[in-house]
Amino acid sequence: MRILLVGAGGVGTAVTRIAARRSFFEHFVVADYDPARAEAAVAALGGDARFGAARVDASDRDAVLALLAEHRCDVLLNATDPRFVLPLFDAALAAGAGYLDMAMSLSHPHPERPYQECGEKLGDAQFARAPEWEKAGLLALVGMGVEPGLSDVFARYAADELFDEIDEIGIRDGANLTVEGYDFAPSFSIWTTIEECLNPPVVYERDRGWFTTAPFSEPEVFDFPEGIGPVECVNVEHEEVLLVPRWVEAKRVTFKYGLGDDFISKLKTLHELGLDRTEPVTVASDRGPAAVSPRDVVAAALPDPATLGELMRGKTCAGTWVTGTKDGARREVYLYHVVDNEWSMREYGSQAVVWQTAINPVVALELLATGVWSGTGVLGPEAFAPRPFLDLLVEYGSPWGMRAG
Repeated sequence: MRILLVGAGGVGTAVTRIAARRSFFEHFVVADYDPARAEAAVAALGGDARFGAARVDASDRDAVLALLAEHRCDVLLNATDPRFVLPLFDAALAAGAGYLDMAMSLSHPHPERPYQECGEKLGDAQFARAPEWEKAGLLALVGMGVEPGLSDVFARYAADELFDEIDEIGIRDGANLTVEGYDFAPSFSIWTTIEECLNPPVVYERDRGWFTTAPFSEPEVFDFPEGIGPVECVNVEHEEVLLVPRWVEAKRVTFKYGLGDDFISKLKTLHELGLDRTEPVTVASDRGPAAVSPRDVVAAALPDPATLGELMRGKTCAGTWVTGTKDGARREVYLYHVVDNEWSMREYGSQAVVWQTAINPVVALELLATGVWSGTGVLGPEAFAPRPFLDLLVEYGSPWGMRAG
C-alpha cells in the first residue's frame, strides 16, 4: 500500500509515528501546506526510507491529484480540518485512489428552524456521491478517527455481540486533562471544536429520524473510568449520530461531550462576539486592509495543541454507552478507550488527544491493506466487522475496556 497523508499537524505527525512501527505499507508521503511541518514529521522518524515529505495545498484539487499520481498512491488519508474534506475526497475519486478521513464534510443549519430541524447534515455531501465511488469500485472510509471512528466500531461490536435489541447508543467523551501555565488551551483543533460545539447538536430517534436541539442541551453527569470520574456532558454535533443509524439498529443515538462550565462559557463568548465566524472580515494592517476569518484569528492566538504535550497532565476517554436487552434481560455497557498523556508522550512523543485520534486510521489502513476489511462506496466504520479492528488495536499496544452495569 502506498499512502498520501495530507496534514502534518498534531494528528498527522502522530499517524507517522504510529505507522512507522508497522510493516503493512510500502511508501508514505507526508504532505502539508507548510513544507517545514511535513519535513519535521519525516525527520523525527530517524531516517525511515518508507517516508517522504511534500508540499501541497489541500484546497487545490489538481495539486493533490498530481501528488497522488507522482507517488502512485493507493489511498489518501486526510488529517486536515473539515474545510478540506470535499476537495480531498473529490481528488481521491478522480485519481482512482481510496480515501479515509477522521471528520466528515461540514453541515449547514436549517435556515428557519436551526434548533428543531436538520439542514445539510455532516457527511451529506459525501454520501450524495456514494454511487460514483461504487461505480468506480473504490472505497471512501469516512469518520475513522477516535470519535467518530473507534466509537462507531464499539457501536457495531455492541450490536453484533452484546445486545439483541438496543435502546440507546450514546457516545460519551470526557477527560481530566490540564495544561500547565494556560487558563484556556484546547487539546484539539479550536477550529474544529468551535464548529462542533456551536452548531446545533443532532439527535437520532427511530420514530422521528434526525433532529436538532440547542447547543449544550440535555446536560448529564457521566462517570468515566480509570480515575477520570464524574464529568458533566452536553449534546454536541458529531458524526456518530449521523453514521451509526445507517448500519446499526437503535431506538436513539446521541453524542455528549464533557466540556465543563468554563469551556462552555468561553465558547458562548466567542459566539456572542462573532469570533466563531468563518466568513472573512476586513481589518486594518500595516500592509493595508486585509480579509481574515475571525475563527482563524482565534486559532492563531491560541497555542498549537500539538505543542502542549509536555505541559499536559491526565487522561482522556472516548467511549460508547449502550443500553438494551440481551437474552431477555436488561443490560447496560460502556465500551471505552483511555489514553494517559504521560504514557503517550513517553512512548510516542505525542499528546494524548491527538495520539488517540491518530491510532485508529492507521489500524484501519492495515486492515484494508491486508484485505481483512474491504468494500466500495462511501462507508462508515459501522459497515465493517468490529472484532478484527479491536483485536488489532490491542496488538498495537493500546487496549480498550468494557464496564458492564
